[in-house]
Amino acid sequence: MAKRDFYDILGVNRNAGADEIKKAYRQMAIKFHPDKNPGDKASEEKFKEAAEAYEILSDAQKKQRYDQYGHAGVGGASGGGHGNMNMDDIFSQFGDVFGDGFSSFFGGGGRGGRTRQPVGSNIRIKLKLTYSDIKSGVEKKIKYRKMVQAPGAAFKTCGTCRGTGQITRVTNTFLGQMQTANVCHECQGTGKTLSNKPTGSNEQGLIQEEVETTIKIPAGVQDGMQLNVSGKGNSAPGGGVNGDLIILIEEEEHPELERQENHVVYNLIISVPEAILGASAEVPTIDGKAKITIEPGTQSGKVLRLRGKGFPDINGYNTGDQLVQIHVWIPKKISKEEHEMMEGLSESTHFSPKAARKDKGFFDKMKDWFE
Repeated sequence: MAKRDFYDILGVNRNAGADEIKKAYRQMAIKFHPDKNPGDKASEEKFKEAAEAYEILSDAQKKQRYDQYGHAGVGGASGGGHGNMNMDDIFSQFGDVFGDGFSSFFGGGGRGGRTRQPVGSNIRIKLKLTYSDIKSGVEKKIKYRKMVQAPGAAFKTCGTCRGTGQITRVTNTFLGQMQTANVCHECQGTGKTLSNKPTGSNEQGLIQEEVETTIKIPAGVQDGMQLNVSGKGNSAPGGGVNGDLIILIEEEEHPELERQENHVVYNLIISVPEAILGASAEVPTIDGKAKITIEPGTQSGKVLRLRGKGFPDINGYNTGDQLVQIHVWIPKKISKEEHEMMEGLSESTHFSPKAARKDKGFFDKMKDWFE
């Protein structure tokens, strides 16, 4: 099932500001809150869906990537991502959207007092891709080092907060007693502390080891794009939620082609006789070679188009073309016989320049292609 557009989920347009997005999320979260809809799986899914949309659109960098690349720019183009979201994480991450009263908004509730589940840190790696990889999409096996729970690590209930993850304090004020709850400094809100620390592990019972995973890169990614692989980052202490693996895409330079958005450009050099008489030529493409025909009288700077030989749009809307720019090579030195021949040709009216003023230059032509 295709993942819904985040703006549609929250019911805002693409130009919505941060305050409007926050307000829309608050309304959706209150409407589909699990305490308000007990046992309703559909409402719970919509609650998670709204939280995922808000997570992306409330972050300026993630929102920019989403606006440019769609779902693939923030972790994949297919649906189902919010199904992995943990309810406790949603409340701990976005509780500030609702204010302190949110936990008791629906009649006193228990969600505000839940132990915060620990979350591992993210890992960022660079991945180089060839033009062929990018055009077709590819699966890559990658090795990297991550933090995992050491064998033999054991945890116990935090003695400071007694497993609640919070320290509650009561303060007397002129208005009466005021109760506040803060994250436990001893366990950082997890409700657990390390009781057995294996040799070589850190203070959280974690060690570093090399792992291998297979990731699927969608077709049409671009240099500098980041892809998010959920749950493949560092482990959290005490069996919490793993962090994410963030893949930074780097394009390998092609020896003959140059990328321009979803198009590719190739410069073809031909001789004067070929330009005058016409010829056939074989040019490199992303995934092989293609034959083209050079018409008689072809001018230097002419651009030929090979439809569909570029990169696919990452959202699947269309595919770019390959643009072949013709360059006519003029020799700097010629023989005496060739010189005499050229002098004779210069007297012919066929060799007098007749370029029309309306003829466009290469960059104007390229601009037309891209538009």
